[in-house]
Amino acid sequence: MANRSVDTAAAASARPHQSEGDVNFSARRKAWAAENINSHSADLLARDAKAFLHQSVSTPCLNTIKGAKGAYIFDGQGRKYLDFHGNNVHHIGYGHPRLKEAITRQMEELPFAPRRFTCEPAVELAEKLKEISPGDLSKVLFATGGSDAIEMALKVARAKTGRFKTVSFWDAFHGAGFGASSIGGEQLFRGQAIGPLLSGTEHVAPFACYRCPYGYEVDAAGQPNLNLCKTTCANMVRYVSEKEGNVAAVIAEPARAVPYNPPKGFWKAIRQACNDAGALLIFDEIPTGLGKTGRMFACEHDDVTPDILVMGKALGGGILPIAATLCHPDLDVLGDYAIGHYTHEKNPITTRAALTTINIIEDEGLVENAEKVGAYALERMRDMKSRYELIGDVRGRGFLLGIDLVEDRVSKKGANDAAEEILYRAFDAGLSFKTTMGNVLTLTPPLITTREQMDFALDILESAIKDVSSRKGH
Repeated sequence: MANRSVDTAAAASARPHQSEGDVNFSARRKAWAAENINSHSADLLARDAKAFLHQSVSTPCLNTIKGAKGAYIFDGQGRKYLDFHGNNVHHIGYGHPRLKEAITRQMEELPFAPRRFTCEPAVELAEKLKEISPGDLSKVLFATGGSDAIEMALKVARAKTGRFKTVSFWDAFHGAGFGASSIGGEQLFRGQAIGPLLSGTEHVAPFACYRCPYGYEVDAAGQPNLNLCKTTCANMVRYVSEKEGNVAAVIAEPARAVPYNPPKGFWKAIRQACNDAGALLIFDEIPTGLGKTGRMFACEHDDVTPDILVMGKALGGGILPIAATLCHPDLDVLGDYAIGHYTHEKNPITTRAALTTINIIEDEGLVENAEKVGAYALERMRDMKSRYELIGDVRGRGFLLGIDLVEDRVSKKGANDAAEEILYRAFDAGLSFKTTMGNVLTLTPPLITTREQMDFALDILESAIKDVSSRKGH
């Protein structure tokens, strides 16, 4: 076996930029664990760390979990947390009784469908997705995870166009498979230890108006001057597509999960650029679809329909894993090949779970709730920003919300240490969320969240921000 000793300084410099979630190892995490993790949970965490391959933002784990119900999770010590993280799977809340009943009934009626056979739940789900999706997106394939669904979309784009290149954005996440990591833009999933990845996966800087990578400034309300910047971020996609040639697809999240909303007209410009270049437009709605942003799909805010729409995460109702690749009918061009051909492609239980989840979202008015309560939350966050210099920006739509903490508003340098402190203080007060890019308090509540629960969460955050601000002189 090779010598495993390494120079610690060199190893540290090679570590990828932390973008997704909190850090596995930090002095504050260790201190929090020492005060909050009992011996039984500590033993389970140690067994977990021993049994699983370690990876960033996952293993070693933060804590143990014993229960999940509605908008709440319960840790191994019996503490209750309002869950504004949930990996974006808990749109209808955890353990919805109607979903559990539907899954149980389906297990009794038909537990599995071998390949070559179809079943009622799979066909009904395909028809339902056509009904709720924008435009004429009507041909679908299912998979068990979003990464696989993304890679099916890439295959379809290649086959339809006869090309192989893609244009996507730095800092985006599209999944952990090799194809998904190749088009993704986070170092955690594509750094030097993992590559080389697919060829032809070109990247451009994303829309990020508050910290525009092209150097343009926003106004006091955080809005870009489009007459000045002329949506350079969109123009760069056109420029790269034209210069590269042979581009099969532009693939992106219509609303970035950081979060960042696109500037006005951005997606219409990209749609036109794709049309002009003969490329497809693929929207990754895995975290944002099914109502998260106050519309059934985030792209509806911008009145743009992609050629392929990918969804997942919440599709299984927070119980079962299922994802979908939904295409325009003109893209049904791979009948002689196997695009996905996954074992659980038409699983009656996962498809029943997805169909029931969509029905619950519609019947309980959860998209409308996300729009209404999310707008209220955004107003409260803007008020907080007006009173605390620690907050550089607030942004979002529906229940995809972010509070961007800065050391000062001129440099906009991220206040990473303050964000981490607030995260652990929130845990102590009964709120779970995640930090993104090191300094953005990212809130992704379930769609069932009430105004009272939102106030509970924002009261916790404001109290922590107030205390940290006063200590740091903000």
